[in-house]
Order: sequence, then structure tokens, then C-alpha cells
Amino acid sequence: MPPSTIFALMDCNNFYASCERAFNPKLRGKPIVVLSNNDGCVIARSNEAKALDIPMGSPAFKFQPLFRKHGVHVFSSNFALYGDMSRRVMDTVSRFTPDMEIYSIDEAFLRLDRMHGHPLDLARKIRATVLQWTGIPVSIGIGPTKTLAKVANRVAKKNLEHGGAFSFADYPDQDRILAGIEIEDVWGIGRRYSKKLREFGIRNALQFSKLDKDWVKKRMTVNGMHTLLELQGIPCIPLDQTVATPKSVVCSRTFAKAVTDKEQLEQIVSGYAARVGERLRGQKCLAGQLQVFVLTDRFRLDRPQYSNAATVSLAVPSSHTPALIRAVRRVLEQIFKPGYEYRKAGVMVFGIEKEQGRRLNLFEPSQEERARSKALMDTMDRVNAKWGAMTMRVAAEGTGQRWVMRQAHLSPRYTSDWRELPRVF
Repeated sequence: MPPSTIFALMDCNNFYASCERAFNPKLRGKPIVVLSNNDGCVIARSNEAKALDIPMGSPAFKFQPLFRKHGVHVFSSNFALYGDMSRRVMDTVSRFTPDMEIYSIDEAFLRLDRMHGHPLDLARKIRATVLQWTGIPVSIGIGPTKTLAKVANRVAKKNLEHGGAFSFADYPDQDRILAGIEIEDVWGIGRRYSKKLREFGIRNALQFSKLDKDWVKKRMTVNGMHTLLELQGIPCIPLDQTVATPKSVVCSRTFAKAVTDKEQLEQIVSGYAARVGERLRGQKCLAGQLQVFVLTDRFRLDRPQYSNAATVSLAVPSSHTPALIRAVRRVLEQIFKPGYEYRKAGVMVFGIEKEQGRRLNLFEPSQEERARSKALMDTMDRVNAKWGAMTMRVAAEGTGQRWVMRQAHLSPRYTSDWRELPRVF
């Protein structure tokens, strides 16, 4: 990369809470928390909720009195809404630059050096457009490397005087910024390395950036050296615009109520296999191995405890939902034991490869069968994409939903379900 590279990190502010606010203006300025599966723990907070010292990951039931006292708005996690809003934000940002790496559901790296105009002005325009088109506020940090863009984004988010966008190029005292970043907050330095660095008296990003390259490489491998060089303004981590093949795909849930019946458990894991199949097809991948695991409630020490998992290799790598369901039911037959109260189960696939370009084996179905299978899955996916998840499903998943997650505070799926579209009067 040339020395004139200009990276930007776009990060949605309090993304889950902002998604809830986008369709309910009454929530502006009010404290919001979003809960994990089964309404268990706090996984997202608005700035107002953070100001009330509600810790991330805290059990929701412990904070009910505080929620009531301060009028905190509590929401169950609405991943259908959050996923669709993420897509809208990323589509909006991609209109400004073709060089974009979607880093997470609410973050994206951009290259701005190939674009006309001042980078900070462009960042402010991106920010204003995303807010106008989606209702989601974002912060943008700009730097000559991805690591410094991360630091700049932190500054943009924490310091309101910058108006949500900050660029290292327009700030004269960069050392002052780096000195204010704790070493564990530097992108690329995990908990283990930050603890080791603190033992050597290195407490912030500025101190780390002054270290000798050989010293860092010896103790933190080449990745640590890349982080060091990036903090010094030397780009080492390029924009990654390739879609990597995932190493594994997993679907698991904790049940709202314990399940003891084998037939119910079969329906649950069949549903998980169907969700895994959808994800594989969405990434145009096939899985060669499949694992099923079950476990009881480890917090109920007064009840018998049991957990088990088993793995099977598929004769033919597949993303075909019926084939995956047949496999998980065979595996469950091996690990299920009656007499236990199961509180969680999951399906994981690995040995994943791309659909195109793979080598066939002797057990492959005929070309006609493969075409028929693909047409069936494509139809199912299109129906569910248009009319909502699980509109069309395999009978093995069952029709009763007694084991569904507890979601007592679920907001509507405003953007992805015709029945839950917002109404304007």
C-alpha cells in the first residue's frame, strides 16, 4: 500500500439501541437496554443506560428495581431487525466508496484516499446520509492505517466536540491521543498480551508505539509487530474485501423451559439444522461434518446433570435442509438419554467448502437430483426471505413452539415482516 493510504472506520453508535429508536422516536433521550437470548443478560445499552451504571453482561433480573426507578426501556434481542438495518447502513455507505470491508454487524472499514474531496468532509457527508436514510447515528474515525482509524473512531465517539467524525491528519498532537488509549483498548492486543505488556510498564498506546520492533516481534509474533507499525502510521493490514469461507456454522439456544421429551428435542435440533442450512446456502457453501450437542441446566445443582455431543461425517457435503435434518436426528439418537431436563441444544457444521469448484465423490447424487434439490431449497429461501422466517419449513421441525426463546419485550420486525410494518395514520 502507498504511504498516502487513508482508512476510515465507520461504527454505528449503540447499534441495537439505535435500531429500536429508529422506529420509535419517543425513545430518544431515554435509557434503553437490549437483552440476550431468553431475556437473560444485558448485551446492549444506550448512552443514557450506561450513565446509570448498568454493566454490560449483567443479569437483567438483578436490575429490575433500577429499570423501574429510572424508566429504562427493556427490549428482547430482535436480530431480524438488527440484521436488516445493518444491511441498509452498509448499502448506504457503499455508495460513497467502492473500497469497503464489512468488519462486523455495525462496523466497516473504508478507503478514502481514492475519493475526491477532503476525507473529513466526506466522512461527515457519509454520517449525515446514513442518519437521514436509516435513522442510525454513526461515528467515523480516519487515519493512515486501520489501527489508527480504530483509535480515531474511539475519539469521534467519546468526544462530542468532534461532531461524530475525527481525523488524525487534522489533529496536530497525535501523541496526546495515543497516550489516552489504554493498552487493552488497542485493536490487535488481546487480554493476554495487554497483561504481559503492563508487567513491563507499558500502559497505553503511545508507550507501545515507541517500542523496538525486534522486542515486540520476539514477544508478540509478527501480528504484534504489525500493530506496532500501524500505530506508527505504517500500513500493514490491508482492506479485506474477500468473503472468507467460514470454518464452522453453529445454531444453538437455551430453552425458556426445560425439555424432557425426545420428540420435542428432535424437533428443536431439526429446526437448528434448518437454520444452519439457510446460512450455508446464503454463503454458497456446503458442510462435510455435523455435530449435535445437548446439556442440562448446570446452575440447577439439585437436578441430575448430563451433557453430551457427537459428530458425524456426511457422505456428500451438503446444505440441503432435509439431508442435514436426517443427520442430526441420527446423531441425537446416539446422545439422548431419558430422565433429564435439557435446557440447551445446538447443531454445528464444519468441514465447510465452497459450492463451486469442489471435487465430487462416488456417493454424489445424479445431476438431476442435485438440480431438483437446489430448486427446492431456492424456493424455500425465497419464500422465507419475502414473507418472513419459517413461513415455509420442513415438517420435522414441528408446529408447536413450546420451547421457543423467552422474548417478553420483543419489538416488531419493522423492515422484514409484512405483518409488522410500521403504520402511519
